[in-house]
Amino acid sequence: MLRKLLALLVVAVISACSSGGGSELPAGPDLMKKASQAMKSVKSAAFSISTDGKPKVPVKKADGRLTAAGDADGTITLDVLGSLQEITFSLIGDTVHFKGPTGGFQKLTRKDLAQFYDPSVILDPAKGISQLLAGAGDPRVEAAEGDVYRVATSFSGQTLGRLVPGVTEGVNGKVWIDKASSRLTKIELPLQGGTVTVSFADYDAPVTITPPPSS
Repeated sequence: MLRKLLALLVVAVISACSSGGGSELPAGPDLMKKASQAMKSVKSAAFSISTDGKPKVPVKKADGRLTAAGDADGTITLDVLGSLQEITFSLIGDTVHFKGPTGGFQKLTRKDLAQFYDPSVILDPAKGISQLLAGAGDPRVEAAEGDVYRVATSFSGQTLGRLVPGVTEGVNGKVWIDKASSRLTKIELPLQGGTVTVSFADYDAPVTITPPPSS
């Protein structure tokens, strides 16, 4: 009887180790479809853009907040003729309030801003992250990393260029998808000369975008 109990215990341990070995990863296409749908319902988010090396993109760094209505605020560091310029902005409706390293706030239209970068596109269901994930090519879930899945995939230059100005060609990159919510937490894009990383946090936190006091 003791031998039988020991044998059953060994089988149970082996089975537990096999089932917990991380082999049960979701299918890439299914996960990206769920992520695309999850991003369509996002009401607000915090975002950041960082670069490593010298990728050929004008936006070198950015931190800000977004709403599904298209309003946004934060800071953007742009490469202007080889010089880095940090710009503080508030995008409300069709008006952009912006301030460079010196001087006070000025105004321009959303259309004018879009020539350089329009962060409000990020949460647009038809143009932003949701569309990017829906059109991702050959997604493969590589691993589970804590609360997220790491997925290798490819993106078209047309869709990606709306989110990362300066990108015109397709890119093989990686995305990290939250297990519980299926929302995107990070995108990593290896480009010529370096890497661009876009991260998201604070989904659906209350956000009110207001003009700067001096405006």
